[in-house]
Amino acid sequence: MSDSLVVCEVDPQLLERLKKFRFRRETTNAAIIIKVDKVNQVMVVEEEHEDISPDSLRNELPERQPRFIVYSYKYVHQDKRVSYPLCLIFSSPAGCNPQQQMMYAGSKNRLVQLGELTKVFEIRNIDELTEDWLQEKLAFFR
Repeated sequence: MSDSLVVCEVDPQLLERLKKFRFRRETTNAAIIIKVDKVNQVMVVEEEHEDISPDSLRNELPERQPRFIVYSYKYVHQDKRVSYPLCLIFSSPAGCNPQQQMMYAGSKNRLVQLGELTKVFEIRNIDELTEDWLQEKLAFFR
């Protein structure tokens, strides 16, 4: 059993979807937007998107509600190698309902653990989610 508090569990269907998503063969950007079902206290798939840029993805996010985004991004390294890192972006905009923010913040580690996600980023304003921002974050990993 984990030593950390688990606020919300991960829906088994979401876990299955994440496993398939990890091994997808497409070479385009894709995203799974995850929300917390407050009533049942479980993380579930809200939307899925294929061939979506960071700018388009930003337009899919609510401005005043937190969300988790699992994003498969086509990243071209400085030496021209191409990789497809799987990123977890935690969108937690200022002005959210504090109770809702706590549910998401308290659930993030569980999602990271069960989804086997290693590239985890947070934005406090959805306008931060840009191509440049993501490339800067990923450059740290080389």
